[in-house]
Amino acid sequence: MSIQSLGVGSGLDLESLVGQLLEAERAPKQARLDKKEESYDAEISGLGKLKSKMKDFLDSVDELRSDSNLQGREPTIKNPSESIEPFTAEASNSAVEGDYEVAITQLASGSRIESNDAVNGGFSATSDTVLTAGAGSLTFKVDSTSDSFSINVTAGMTLQQLSSAINASEDNFGVKASIIDTGTADGGAKLVYTSTVTGADNDLIVVNDNDLAELNRVTTTNSAQSLDYLTPVKSAQNAKATIDGIKVESTSNVFENVIENVSFKASKISELADDGVTSLSSTLTIGFDSEGLETKIRDFVDDYNALNSEISTLTRYGQSELEDDGAFAGDYMIRSIQQGMSNIISSAVSTSALGGLFKLGIEFNDDGDLEIGSSDKFGFGSGEDRLKDALEGNFDDISSLFSDADEGVATRLYSYVEQYTNFSGLLTSREKSVTDQKNQLITEREQFELRMASTEQILRDKYLNLDQTVSKLNSTGSALLASLG
Repeated sequence: MSIQSLGVGSGLDLESLVGQLLEAERAPKQARLDKKEESYDAEISGLGKLKSKMKDFLDSVDELRSDSNLQGREPTIKNPSESIEPFTAEASNSAVEGDYEVAITQLASGSRIESNDAVNGGFSATSDTVLTAGAGSLTFKVDSTSDSFSINVTAGMTLQQLSSAINASEDNFGVKASIIDTGTADGGAKLVYTSTVTGADNDLIVVNDNDLAELNRVTTTNSAQSLDYLTPVKSAQNAKATIDGIKVESTSNVFENVIENVSFKASKISELADDGVTSLSSTLTIGFDSEGLETKIRDFVDDYNALNSEISTLTRYGQSELEDDGAFAGDYMIRSIQQGMSNIISSAVSTSALGGLFKLGIEFNDDGDLEIGSSDKFGFGSGEDRLKDALEGNFDDISSLFSDADEGVATRLYSYVEQYTNFSGLLTSREKSVTDQKNQLITEREQFELRMASTEQILRDKYLNLDQTVSKLNSTGSALLASLG
């Protein structure tokens, strides 16, 4: 007799028994694999969070390990009134501190040329006037520069088409053509050229390349070097200013190094005094960028605390059965990162008059975080007071405190933290190792399922034989009982 399902022949619940035996075999091994995977996931997640915070901290440290970032100069401008701001300024780190009286007396501008009135050889009141029956070309240039481009004039080209071709030229260096209709028969339509090339003697020149007589009306130069039809309305000019009463000029509205290592950009003419003639000066002050440096210092403190908090969370032990341990509870390497940074931050810097971060107002609190405190704990003034004093009286010493090549706090911190976060760093290597172990776990699970399938088959074969044997005995017993009557 063939038995298709366990227990059918014997009447015993063998299917349930096999299931219970398999579960008893599977449960502890499955739990072990699940726990390992959970541990790997927690470690990978923790390493990702830690690396992210360390990179944020590394960015703050990077801002402080370079002299150029710490010794910035900040120009401030005080104008005669708030309604007019004649210029803005920038200063390099090597600019000398000082005050300057600056007045903008003239802005740089390009040239402007207009065609004559219709009655003087200009164009009629319509912009569809045909320029020439022949073909030629016009060259637009500024002699004192290399700026130049050409426009091909085709037979029958209109004034409007010429204007559009000029404005659409890919080589156009800043020439704009426009047509203004005066609305009168005498005035007609005026062709206007404007150039953005500023500076004295940088006037726009339009050359009649082929000396076509009809094109003389739209050019400034022909073979006779005459200008019969176009009128220069405005010549290109320099920007002009006075600095402490000294007159200075620039071909553009940007004055570079007129004051050494300082540039300023003129945007408006300075306000005039009551006499309508005298320009009122603005006071340009070149000083240390204390505000920018203070921001970098406070970002350093905040990012260290964020990193320190993350490490503390990852390495904590649960205080009760309801609180889980951190992913790296008791992990020496992670704890050593925290200790190593703390040692560097607490170290003395002999190359700076400040001696260490404490004189800058930075100190550890009871929780192991950095703070710039508001209370005087040790009789040296509060952290805020010490920071203010250092920014006002020891600006250059702050630079050496952080960026000295050998002892600088930021220099040493960057090297220390970077060994953990770079492409081949310790955390990256560890992350790769854990990922490899997790991937290996997939193979372990596959092998485990194969073993469980084999175990199930062995159990089914075993209890199938039992089921068949009991079934046969039951049949034999029934037959004996029947024959005995």
